[in-house]
This record gives sequence, C-alpha cells and structure tokens, in this order.
Amino acid sequence: MSQHSFFDGSYLGDRARLAPTARLECKVCWHVYDPAEGCEAWQIPPGTPFNALPDHWRCPVCDGARDAFMVLDGGTPDLPAVMRPSLLDPALERQLAEAPGLFEAVFREIHAAKMKGVPFVNGTLGVKAVGFRIHAGRVMGVLVTPWFMNIVLLPNATDDWSQLRTGEKELIDFPSGTYEFLAANRPETGPYKACSLFSPMFDFSSMLQAVETAEAVMPGLLDAGNREDGTRSGEIRRRAEAEEAARVAAEAAAAAPESEAPRREAPAELSRRSLILGPRAGAEDLRAPAEDLRDGAA
Repeated sequence: MSQHSFFDGSYLGDRARLAPTARLECKVCWHVYDPAEGCEAWQIPPGTPFNALPDHWRCPVCDGARDAFMVLDGGTPDLPAVMRPSLLDPALERQLAEAPGLFEAVFREIHAAKMKGVPFVNGTLGVKAVGFRIHAGRVMGVLVTPWFMNIVLLPNATDDWSQLRTGEKELIDFPSGTYEFLAANRPETGPYKACSLFSPMFDFSSMLQAVETAEAVMPGLLDAGNREDGTRSGEIRRRAEAEEAARVAAEAAAAAPESEAPRREAPAELSRRSLILGPRAGAEDLRAPAEDLRDGAA
C-alpha cells in the first residue's frame, strides 16, 4: 500500500470532492481503481471518475464496498486528489444535497394523488432519484417513477429559467453527444429541464431493474467514448440497457447448473432494442407523453 494513501473520510465524506482523475485503493485487498482504466469486471468504461461509479459497484477483487476505498493520489502529477470545500460553490452543494429528496417527495405525491390507477403506470415501481451530481456548474441526475425515467437538469444561481414554457425543446450537448430536453416547471421544484429515457415503464418488472438501469445512465452520458455524430436523444438509454442486459446475462450464466447451456440473451422485460432501433424508434418515441408534461410529470 502506498504510504501516501489517505484513510476513511479522506474525501470528507463526499465523493463529489474527488478529482475526476483521482485513484482510490481498496483497504481490504489493495486493489486500485484508476479512472483512466475503468473497470472491465463491472463493464465500467475508461474515463469514469470514482464518484461516477454506479451505487452497486464493488471491488472486483474482494467484493469490498465502494465506501471502503481510500484515496491514493490525484492520478496525474501536481493534481490534488481531493478538492477543498472552498473550491465548490456552497449554493450548488446545498442544491445537490436537497434536490434528490425534493423530487422524490414531489413525485411520490403526484403518484399518490394523480397517477394511481392510470393505465400507463407500472404498479411494481416506485419513485427514486438516482446518481445526482454536479456537472458543468449545474446539478443533474436521473428521476425514476412508475411512469417515466428522465434525466433532470437544474438551473444554477446565475440561470434565469423562470420564463421557460413547459414542453419547450432544447438541444443540450454532453460529452457523449447532443440530447433533446424539454422544459418543465412545478411550484414545488421550480423550473428544470428533462430528457426522456423511458416512458412508459412496463419493460421493468422490478424497482431493482429500473434503479440499476438508471445508475448506468450518468456514467454513459458523461463518457466521451460514447459520442457519435448527430443528435441522439435515445442513444444513452440503449447503451444503459445493453450494459445492464449483459450483466444480467452473465450472472444468469454463472448461476446456471453445468447441465444447462448458458443464457445468451437478456430477459425480455429488460430489452428495448426492438423499440429503440426498430421501425418505431423515431424522435416521437424518445419523448415523454404530452399528458406527462401537462401534469408536470416530466
């Protein structure tokens, strides 16, 4: 183990303080996670910072929890591994801490008051805010509900989104490509922008499946290796679904008795390839239904 390693809490209990290139070391087996290399065992692409790893990620060597990793170094010469609190905007930090709980509370209320019994609601799912983080000076994350999964982008203190009209379209560029966002505004949350990934949500048979897919979204969105020419509002969901399907298939093959042939395809409920890449994969299939937007559900 390097003598320069920090110990638990060395990034102040907040992974958002880690430099994007910071390397971390498992305190159990000393395995090093290097963002430049990613993690082949978990299908994490090179260029993924430690603070962008999905919540279910664990040490590929000893299966140790992610929180058991210690800061090793900044990954590049002269770059600190941990950003001091003074380098972060207090307003953004506060928004990052409050936004997940706020959106969950608002949309749980919508679910109970307006969406209960509506035909396109998947009754096996709940509401969950996943992977919220600061990117390019704004807070963003993924919101899972029983009727949609959206990327949510919030304004910062210098943005004036008060005049946004619900349903107004905007193309926003990220490292992986350009995506179409729609404006939304609710009294409880204020204005925000949302990119539809799935709507409705009947491809998911459990909340675990929905959350695991949502956890793969932000690393894919911010991975420049996924970039392709053109506007691809729906491409990120295909990649997230493909990664999750591959993981599920691998687990099923490992658990199958030796007498059974390995499974070579993902469970049907996880597959959106035919919808996304088939004849119906037009732009209209990549947006939340108009009814969702009118109710502020985007």
